[in-house]
Amino acid sequence: MTNFRTEKDSLGEVRVPEEALWGAQTQRAIENFPVSGQPMPPAFIAAVVRVKQAAADANASLGLLNNDLRDAIVAAGDRLVNGEFADQFPIDRYQTGSGTSTNMNVNEVIAALAAREDVEIHPNDHVNMSQSSNDVIPTAIHVSAVAGIYERLIPALTHLCGVIYEREALFANQVKTGRTHLMDAMPVTLGQELRTWREQLLAAEKRLEVAAEDLLAVPQGGTAVGTGVNALEEFPGQFVKFLSSNTGYHFRSLEHKFVGQSAIDAPVALSSQLRGLAIVLTKIANDLRWMNSGPIHGLAEISLPALQPGSSIMPGKVNPVIPESVAMVGAQVMGLDSTVAMAGQSGNFQLNVMLPLVGANLLDMIELLTNASTMLGDKAIRDFTVNTDHLDAAVGKNPVLVTALNPEIGYSLASDIAKEAYQTGRPVIDVAEERSGLDRNRLEELMDPLKLTKGGLA
Repeated sequence: MTNFRTEKDSLGEVRVPEEALWGAQTQRAIENFPVSGQPMPPAFIAAVVRVKQAAADANASLGLLNNDLRDAIVAAGDRLVNGEFADQFPIDRYQTGSGTSTNMNVNEVIAALAAREDVEIHPNDHVNMSQSSNDVIPTAIHVSAVAGIYERLIPALTHLCGVIYEREALFANQVKTGRTHLMDAMPVTLGQELRTWREQLLAAEKRLEVAAEDLLAVPQGGTAVGTGVNALEEFPGQFVKFLSSNTGYHFRSLEHKFVGQSAIDAPVALSSQLRGLAIVLTKIANDLRWMNSGPIHGLAEISLPALQPGSSIMPGKVNPVIPESVAMVGAQVMGLDSTVAMAGQSGNFQLNVMLPLVGANLLDMIELLTNASTMLGDKAIRDFTVNTDHLDAAVGKNPVLVTALNPEIGYSLASDIAKEAYQTGRPVIDVAEERSGLDRNRLEELMDPLKLTKGGLA
């Protein structure tokens, strides 16, 4: 049985589990929001804690907070950032739109940890000094997303690109049939296809970095409505100095802090770039699925690693499970982005009122894309095998190779040759030798599949 203690807030008394570090306001939120059972991500809580630590340092540097109180806040925060007491942050992510509940949850836990060290700290007066939930939570969105991008997602993309680059070089001269509209087209190399994926990923990474750079401007210091009431004019500058030192990222103070509190344009922009990466990964996953299709009656260009039985009823069936998983991640991220976009519309006058949802969704998107990128590289792209004989045979039978003859015999005759090759099933070079007036050696030169992958005129 749980024992309780009585805590008080401005609304009166609240029964709180005796062992809990949180106080009255957290307990009210636990009872008020039994929605999803999903608390805010640990990375978001850590970002709020970082805000508290930087604020304490800034307040102490301005003579507003004595050193003992500052040290207690910073020390308690270090324990939380290191993952201790993770179970003390149970508030549902579907809570008050400002994130006040989460802000107070952190304030109360830090104060309780300080009390264990015989330092009396007030959650509002000291831990929340020069702050409001209305600038803490938007700032924490920025801090947690920047850390997630640079510490999780970009390293995963770098890893994936490295895997692709190795395979790209290996298959630089492996010719295959190109496809447009899912129909046979002019030849390409497998290396060219792989490089396309890598270039897409690199471009997506650059766009993510641009969006993350915008998040380095934080609204902390705007307090309640953006004006900075109850905070010294020097506070924002001191805050970002300490935040930058503590995190290693060059945060700066948003000049007009209203922008970062009444609106969440920069987080919405990051979300759209995360969606863009999801689209790239989905394209790669679907290409792999098509290339692996078969193995008898599909394209059968490659064979993905066999990771698990593919059917509960069909013996021997193996499915492209990793690309399917990545495609589902892509769909989920696109849905989360749509939610962030709708949340971005919920700025009413001086405050956006869907802040916790945005913070949680961004971190969920980053985590999903990080894991999917690593998985795609290590469990699909790194070890697929190429069905070389099948690729070579298919390229040689492709009547579309006649396209290379257009400059010498014209489109109309080349079209007739292609049609006859399709209808008769004969090699296109044999039909071309009969009808084009070009000798065999010249035709072989013009229609060399590997040469055609390099472009230009023969």
